[in-house]
Amino acid sequence: MTDSRAPEPSPADATHAAHPGHTGSTGTGHTGRTGGTSRTSVRAGTTRAKGRPSGRPRAVTVAGLVDGLVLAALLGAVVVGFAPAWGTTGYLLPAAGGALVGLLVAWLGAWLRWSVLLTAAAAVLAYFLLGGVLALPGTTLAGVLPTGTTLSELAVGASHGWKSFVTTVPPLASFEELAVVPYLLMLLTGLLAGTIAWRSRFAAWALLPVVVSLAAVALLGTIVPALPLVQGLVVAVVGLLWASWRAAETRMGANKLLSEASRSATRRLRAQRVRGGAVLLGVGGLAAVLVSPLLGQGERVVLRELVTPPLDLHQYTSPLVGFRTYTKDLDETELFTVEGMPEGSRVRLATLDSYAGTVYDASSGGASGVFNRAGETIDTVAAGTATPLTVTVTGYSGVWLPDVGELAGVRFGGERADELAASTYYNATSGTGVVTAGLAPGDSYELDAIVAPEPAEEDLASVPILDVDVPQPQDVADAVPSKAQQFSADATEPFERLVNIRDTLIATGVYSSGLENQPPSRPGHSAARIDALLAQDEMVGDDEQFAVAFSLMAQQAGIPARVVMGFYPEEDAWKPGTPYTVTGADVHAWVEVPFEGYGWVPFDVIPDEDNKVEPLPRSKQVPKPPVLESPETPEEPPQAEAGDVEDEDQDEDSEGIDWRQVAIIVFTVAVPLAILGLPILLLLLFKSRRRGRRRAAPAPVDRVSGGWREVVDVATDLGAGVPRGATRREGARLLVDQLPSAATPTTTGLAHRADRTVFGSGEPTDAEVEEYWAEVDSLVGTLHEGLPWRKRMAARLSLRSVRGADAPPLRAVVTGWFRSAVAALGAAGRRVLRPLHDRMARARRRKGRAGDAGPGTGPGAGPGAGPGAGRRAGRRARRQEDR
Repeated sequence: MTDSRAPEPSPADATHAAHPGHTGSTGTGHTGRTGGTSRTSVRAGTTRAKGRPSGRPRAVTVAGLVDGLVLAALLGAVVVGFAPAWGTTGYLLPAAGGALVGLLVAWLGAWLRWSVLLTAAAAVLAYFLLGGVLALPGTTLAGVLPTGTTLSELAVGASHGWKSFVTTVPPLASFEELAVVPYLLMLLTGLLAGTIAWRSRFAAWALLPVVVSLAAVALLGTIVPALPLVQGLVVAVVGLLWASWRAAETRMGANKLLSEASRSATRRLRAQRVRGGAVLLGVGGLAAVLVSPLLGQGERVVLRELVTPPLDLHQYTSPLVGFRTYTKDLDETELFTVEGMPEGSRVRLATLDSYAGTVYDASSGGASGVFNRAGETIDTVAAGTATPLTVTVTGYSGVWLPDVGELAGVRFGGERADELAASTYYNATSGTGVVTAGLAPGDSYELDAIVAPEPAEEDLASVPILDVDVPQPQDVADAVPSKAQQFSADATEPFERLVNIRDTLIATGVYSSGLENQPPSRPGHSAARIDALLAQDEMVGDDEQFAVAFSLMAQQAGIPARVVMGFYPEEDAWKPGTPYTVTGADVHAWVEVPFEGYGWVPFDVIPDEDNKVEPLPRSKQVPKPPVLESPETPEEPPQAEAGDVEDEDQDEDSEGIDWRQVAIIVFTVAVPLAILGLPILLLLLFKSRRRGRRRAAPAPVDRVSGGWREVVDVATDLGAGVPRGATRREGARLLVDQLPSAATPTTTGLAHRADRTVFGSGEPTDAEVEEYWAEVDSLVGTLHEGLPWRKRMAARLSLRSVRGADAPPLRAVVTGWFRSAVAALGAAGRRVLRPLHDRMARARRRKGRAGDAGPGTGPGAGPGAGPGAGRRAGRRARRQEDR
């Protein structure tokens, strides 16, 4: 058998073989037994590729174009997630535009090989220059040129827009300033993904910002997803296929053997990957279709359902406190005009569901206490007729927004339109709107309301009352539980108990707002006032007292109830189809109870007009002039102030200090400061303790030596470098050379005295040690003299004396740790994947040899050639390879 191995090729042959299409036999040979290409001959007849022949960046190659198209598809899948929260297609321009701007900046940085700082600066410049066109066109000149307002809103939106985004009622298309959030998020995602894909060897990491952005869009959205199946398939399947392709390209580019056999193997590998990717795409799509119904059964978690908007209703007085102001002072004042109000509708001012013994107020917690930003479009699922309304304010002023039905949108007009729109909040559960800027005469707004007709009482008798969570009343009047049971008249059904309580209040109550022609009636609805109301045989009060009493007794009977203050006209006082002019005399308070299929239904509890106060009987035996009850009618102030109560104890408490709030503020401020200052405090304590140990060492010699170490450590913190192995005299010379303030005889004198003390025969006295330390303190003071206070403070907080002057900088240490950690993770990953890669490579080589071997009956076959000989040679080659 002859040796068929070819000799080593010359450089010219190797160069010639490197050109595509070259099929010469230089450097290749065949084994005499199998006819296959040997590993030795392949290595001898090929060369490895060293980078790209042209040296061009990947961003300007065809492969870079493929990367850009894949990233655009992935980012497009992320952008779709903004659709439910936005409500229209208006999100496409800022979101898709931001993604393209980020990819463009990343492409330019990869093409021109910009540094990280230059790329970041270009991204910031592009954010401000193109942000007006893409996100805030209403603030630009001619829709293109950014103005000062544009730049200001872009800067503010980058820091505060995220909070406004999740605390605004969807859809968000009405709020142009919120477009900064999708624009900035997609710009950053495109910038990071493009930079990693075009400039990093580990291109698969470009999927990380895409996945993070997809999760962020889901958290910023609503509980209704966009296209989760499509988004998941595109990001998962397309992303994994692209990452696999980039990994294969990187591996083949680093180990490419420029021979015809290697090119053929590369083409086969790519074909296999394309087929595998198609199969993976099909299997993934089928699995997603089968699994997605199971995964979509739970409720989606989003930030807007977890984050409570920063609107504190406690700073606004409950409108029910000023009920008598409308009936007594504003009874003939035109407050506002409503155009387009349907017949039988009511104007809601505020829904009140929280009672604490003094005031019925709007709750600040739960579903009814979360107020979100409201705009021209508000998502609602309320049933009813869409009705456009126009409200013109003439004499009303306050933060509570008069509305009708359930709101589907609100648009302000007039000079304060922008200010009012930016400060409008709405709670769909209670139907209450708040304008923190405050409505004033001259303002106007349009409402898109969903108005449902009130059901008849006969229809409610067969409908169950819903079990809705409402805040439990606190400090209720003592008479409420007993009167609720008494007025229910042993009814068993909730609706019967509710109607019996209402009818009893209407039949036995006397209506009075304390006017001149009415019986005396105290204002307010505190526990004491409600207790006095229910304790009388003839209950005297108006809507304020009777509505509160009815609501409290209904809740005592196990029926959810809340109080609503608003306006509606008296019978025959307003003709439907004409504008309704609201005056103070139209103010009312009623109670709402939730019914299945109807929602919250109003119940009026106004005593009959025929009910009158019976006069006190006169004695027939001793005639006396008639005596009436002394009226207990303290005059109500013209305008109720926030926090006004009727109990003296509450007045005294309001004048004190809220120590709980003070403790919360102190804790909130002190804990972060303590966390920040703890390392500094520990460092100062360590240096102080180190100095104390040196000065109080048991041996006098150690105290002198410690004094010199104190001088060296102080100088080290000031920037001097004294190696740990330097002698005292060498250290003194280094200090004199490096610190101008140390160039004094004291420095060298202290070093010499320390040497004489340490190496001398005698022991220094305590007086000599104290004198030495006095000179040490003097020299330390001299070193600090003439330095700015910042350098002195930096020296006291420096770690150089703790770590040693010859220790590497902390930045280098941290960088080294980080690089070591990354290298360790990479090595661990390669160790895990290496056996799999090796087995796959051996399998491919075995398959190639088996195909090239064939029956050994050709002319070149040696003795014993044949199918058996070929198989034996193949087995020997495999055993050798396995070894």
